[in-house]
Amino acid sequence: MADRQLHCQHSTSSFNDLISLSSSESEACKSEIVLEGYHDEEYKSRRSFIADLAKKHKIGEPIPEINYTTEEAHVWAEVLTKLSELYPSHACKEYLESFPLFNFSPNRIPQLEELSQVLQHYTGWQIRPVAGLLHPRQFLNGLAFKTFHSTQYIRHTSNPMYTPEPDICHEILGHVPMLVHPEFADLAQVIGLASLGASDKEIWHLTKLYWYTVEFGTIEENNEVKAFGAGILSSFGELQHIKSGKPTFQNLDPFAQLPKMSYKDGFQNMYFLCQSFSDTAEKLRSYARTIHSGN
Repeated sequence: MADRQLHCQHSTSSFNDLISLSSSESEACKSEIVLEGYHDEEYKSRRSFIADLAKKHKIGEPIPEINYTTEEAHVWAEVLTKLSELYPSHACKEYLESFPLFNFSPNRIPQLEELSQVLQHYTGWQIRPVAGLLHPRQFLNGLAFKTFHSTQYIRHTSNPMYTPEPDICHEILGHVPMLVHPEFADLAQVIGLASLGASDKEIWHLTKLYWYTVEFGTIEENNEVKAFGAGILSSFGELQHIKSGKPTFQNLDPFAQLPKMSYKDGFQNMYFLCQSFSDTAEKLRSYARTIHSGN
């Protein structure tokens, strides 16, 4: 287990997009998720308390504030400090431009409401709290309406640099800064709009497109590979991995059959490399038109 965690030290993507599809591949993905802290009753109780707040939230109301504990704050501080060491050399320029707008500090875990207000100001996006995993259709549909569903709990203190689920560190450090950038936000919304009225099979394909762009996307800058996917940006190990010379990079073809989404074997062996967000969004629009035209 120690060896596996060493190789899987990353916030393994937004599993909102992996749950409950009528697909053997989906079931295989679900079976790989092992809750860190599963045997910690106090931690599970804390998770349930935070989840209940999200369940009670109503659209239009302020997102409930979480009074994070000292232990939770220490986890946030360690993750933020560690990741910030790699961002200047590994994150895309859009991320680096957006990051300072949030004034992230290791001394305080941000509240989703304040982050949502920043997003609304710049791109019209908003955050809605979620108790945990969502059906992929529900999650992707939210993107169509510029709504990002985010968890509020934090990973278990026993392993700050690893989580098998999306937690507040993954959501804030991986997703939020990129949604300030208009062209990236447009890319994410295109996937969401395509999901409206899509069949179950098409939803699964869109889920993979989301995985390989919004979660694990890379982009070329001055002949260098940079990260824009949240699963990379929230992972110290994955950030190092993209520049290790080990993974391969391919151009994204939304019409092609996409590889199985996997994280149990460690870091991604292959990433899709985008030339620009606008170019990728246009490719996704072309695919979306085939869904809505019935072809």
